[in-house]
Amino acid sequence: MDFEGYRSQFPITNTYTFMNHAAISAPPVIVARAVQELLHEFTHSGISCYPKWMKRVEEVRGLASQLIKASPEEIAFTGNTSEGLSTVAAGLQWKNGDSILVPRPEFPANVYPWMNLERRGVKVHFFDREDGRFDIGKIEQVLVPGTRLISVSSVDFATGYHCDLEALGDYCRRKDLLLCVDAIQSLGVVPMDVKRCGIHFLAAGGHKWLLSTMGCGFLYISGEADGLLHPSRVGWKSVVEEEDFFRVHFDLKPDALRFESGSMNVAGIYALGAAMDLIMEVGVENIFRRITALNDALIRGLQDRNERIITPLDPGERSGIVSFVPSSDPKALYDYLSQEHMAVSLRNDMIRLSPHFYNNMDDIHRFFEVLDRFQEQN
Repeated sequence: MDFEGYRSQFPITNTYTFMNHAAISAPPVIVARAVQELLHEFTHSGISCYPKWMKRVEEVRGLASQLIKASPEEIAFTGNTSEGLSTVAAGLQWKNGDSILVPRPEFPANVYPWMNLERRGVKVHFFDREDGRFDIGKIEQVLVPGTRLISVSSVDFATGYHCDLEALGDYCRRKDLLLCVDAIQSLGVVPMDVKRCGIHFLAAGGHKWLLSTMGCGFLYISGEADGLLHPSRVGWKSVVEEEDFFRVHFDLKPDALRFESGSMNVAGIYALGAAMDLIMEVGVENIFRRITALNDALIRGLQDRNERIITPLDPGERSGIVSFVPSSDPKALYDYLSQEHMAVSLRNDMIRLSPHFYNNMDDIHRFFEVLDRFQEQN
């Protein structure tokens, strides 16, 4: 596949060697163009374009559902991952003594919404990762009576460990547990099938691997679990016949759309739609193969230099992330890479690399040139 042909869509490559998609991506030109065209319509046509905008919103909802193998009515747009997870946490009917299981360490977006429930008598239990990993046996050790839900990241933000969601979903089915997934570190790079994995709730923002902007994401609420969730916030768009403004009723929409309470972030949805159009055009399977090949080259180069790789290397545990603990001062190396316009992340003592499909071997070679130069100087 001609991945190089897409590189011109990413002007960030003119300034940076950008391998930081696990943080905040630099969106492609088509995303900027989509938002610019929308704002042109806002400023020149105003509300007359509203039906067109709402039609595009539904098209993007359909793209999101295709991405994760769901149905459009199971998708609600949100501002970010935290909002999606908080919607689930606040919407379930908890009772005193209920418990939730969460891995540790974990990105805070998948911790604080659950800890916020402790004031209602809900207990959060943690099970420990080992080098980012966990397995069903680890969960079994901490499973206590009253456990109702397990919430995990599909990919660990620090190590890049991709958990076995199918095995976890099967376990939750057998134990009658709800499964909630923070998928921001996998959507756009690792194929996702929420039905096959038995996922009840999934949340993700669009500004990482999906190549969109900050401030817009979506929440998946499975039809199986939809009746368990009541919106903690409602508004005029939460009800059926939302544009019948003179008939007051409280007939909530029967699907995930009742969680969209008011006027939409249309610009954010347009940006997300343009980004997902590109992701779908390239194909997530193709993207995953491409990124895996790039990361294989990174791994080989790090191994040749005897750097300590933290990322699991088993094919079933791979994602878009490669993290390593450098043999020299991590902060000094990160600062040097930044000065050389190498966009990566520093997470504790780890350097985290996260290329996308438009990156190429020249980017990999340049990373090692800069790394070698730093090592020689230090």
